[in-house]
Amino acid sequence: MARIKWIAVIAAIICAVACTDANKSFVRKAVKLMDKNGLYAVGEEWEKAKKEALSANPVSMEEAHNIVQEALKVAGGKHSFLKEAEIEVKEKTSEWEMPQVSITDSCGKKIVVVKLPQFSGNHDEGLKYANTVTEAVPEVIEGVIIDLRGNGGGDMYPMISSVHRFIPDGNILRFRSRKRTMWITLDYVLNVAGIKKLPAIECPVAILTDEGTGSSAEALLLCFRGLEKARVFGSPTAGYASSNRPYKMSDGSVMVLTEGCDVARTGEEFCDDPIEPDVNTETPMEDCLSWFKSLK
Repeated sequence: MARIKWIAVIAAIICAVACTDANKSFVRKAVKLMDKNGLYAVGEEWEKAKKEALSANPVSMEEAHNIVQEALKVAGGKHSFLKEAEIEVKEKTSEWEMPQVSITDSCGKKIVVVKLPQFSGNHDEGLKYANTVTEAVPEVIEGVIIDLRGNGGGDMYPMISSVHRFIPDGNILRFRSRKRTMWITLDYVLNVAGIKKLPAIECPVAILTDEGTGSSAEALLLCFRGLEKARVFGSPTAGYASSNRPYKMSDGSVMVLTEGCDVARTGEEFCDDPIEPDVNTETPMEDCLSWFKSLK
């Protein structure tokens, strides 16, 4: 009987050591990825956070997660996070809303209103999302309103593709990481989304924003930054104009790390600060219609 007890004790010790090693390994891998790719993983603050994370001895995976979360705040900023492992289901469906397209002539001109909600679906759903807009926009219009209020982001490619006819060809946005800067072209966006390129529609563009406009919606907003016939109405955005990369971790969780900031065609760099509208107003729809009416 005593021998059995000793065997059980030894087995428990071995299990505890193995679990501790797994927890520390989880932290080490996460910190290594942050150290290599995190947008803010430089300087004294990061060196201190890295040292604290690597010297910790998490006794559970939950504690390991907490350690990684704290390090992420420094290496990636407010847009980075650790997503817990999801329970797999056989028929998993995406939750997203379809864009809405309408036409108004309340300002004496034919204006198309495009309401773009956030999107996080699969490729086929992205096609449906973008084509819902492209197929509904008439060939002859006198202006377009792109409503990004409440759009928290998701996949930027279907979003940008849906209104690509109003964006000039060529370079539309840049992503700057610690090591390089990459231009994003309109053709590249359409290729990723699988959307056929349609002839451009040259007309004034009004964009509506609020504090719920974030992430990929801010990237879309910046595609119009600096264009002569584009103007933004509303309130400042959420301040998540940065690019994230997901990393699948050993326990099934996903570490989402901010690796770059958005740079507009104007050269202006955005990341954690809200993007100010051209016209700060509580009545953006009314004000942008007045703007259209004033244009010759």
